[in-house]
Amino acid sequence: MMDLNEIRVRIDAVDDQLLKLFLERMSLAEEVAAYKQANNLPILNKERERAVLAKVTEAAGDKERYAYHLYSTLFELARSRQAELISSPTRVAAQVKTARAAGSAIFPQTGLVACQGVEGANSQVACDRILPRGNIVYVKTFDAVVSAVESGLCKFGILPIENSANGSVRAVYELLQNHRLSIVRSARLCIRHELLALPGVKMSDITEIYSHQQAIGQCSKFLNKLNGVRVIPCDNTAMAAKMVAESGSRHSAAISSHPCSALYGLETVNADIQDSDNNYTRFICVSKEPVIYEGSNRISLILACDNKPGALYDILSKLAALGINMTKLESCPVTGRNFEFIFFLELEASVADPSVLAMLEELERSCASFNFLGSYAEV
Repeated sequence: MMDLNEIRVRIDAVDDQLLKLFLERMSLAEEVAAYKQANNLPILNKERERAVLAKVTEAAGDKERYAYHLYSTLFELARSRQAELISSPTRVAAQVKTARAAGSAIFPQTGLVACQGVEGANSQVACDRILPRGNIVYVKTFDAVVSAVESGLCKFGILPIENSANGSVRAVYELLQNHRLSIVRSARLCIRHELLALPGVKMSDITEIYSHQQAIGQCSKFLNKLNGVRVIPCDNTAMAAKMVAESGSRHSAAISSHPCSALYGLETVNADIQDSDNNYTRFICVSKEPVIYEGSNRISLILACDNKPGALYDILSKLAALGINMTKLESCPVTGRNFEFIFFLELEASVADPSVLAMLEELERSCASFNFLGSYAEV
């Protein structure tokens, strides 16, 4: 038996051969790209790939699963390189070009921005972080935020998209699916919920609690222990505090933030009510037109793939081949269709990288539907 050093010497020799052959294979893939472009042929040739995979897995014996993965990765890399070289027009390439041209080195610090709720809402805090000198227009619903941006009333809109404890805000995902908006920035806030009521009110006095549905979910353990207390959803946590303050009722309380206690003249009845201290909400800033600012390192997409085995894997393998980290994958059913889904993806990548843009173009060509939501930075 050879010792470890001898084995590694042989592995190094094999690696040298593998690299030489890999580079030769990629050069041949470039020649294939030139031929496909000259003859107006698609990049993907699934029949050819299946035939090669069948051949190598049969020849690989008990290592067939490893051979299958190796060649699948080789195909993905070759297609990615061909996509870089073939200049067939795609909508995403045009979007990215326009958005980058419209951007600037520094994200705007001012502008008219739509927020759901009232003063003290978490959306307002997120707005202050994203646009420190923004002029806020408060509206009642998430739909109204979208309408304000689409109509041109506001340049920007702030929307919560997910919470670390209570999951995604599905209503916002549906709005992104049904409206042409561009994500231009995002922010992550640590959320602290407190039970607020009028001065002097005790826990035993409270018979009804108001708050937003997400906050109710984030405080479910505390609420489930209460007896004889109605939990009533409302549009916003700050709005809940305002309602309790204006009602004058000593039997009402609100799940809201600590700043809202001073803002609306309330006191904290219980400061330890949320399920987890690790409670973060992500907010996105949307605009009507796509704009990409310097330093953008996140990408959001909506995709639909064919309803067949391996379709989602084909998408994810494109990311794996380029070493792109996917930070979110969310599936949503397509309304009116049986067991068909769209996928929301968030990636850590920059459209300034030609290989990333080529990958996006390939996704647009291969997916049943493709919507580029934007490239942005998180603050």
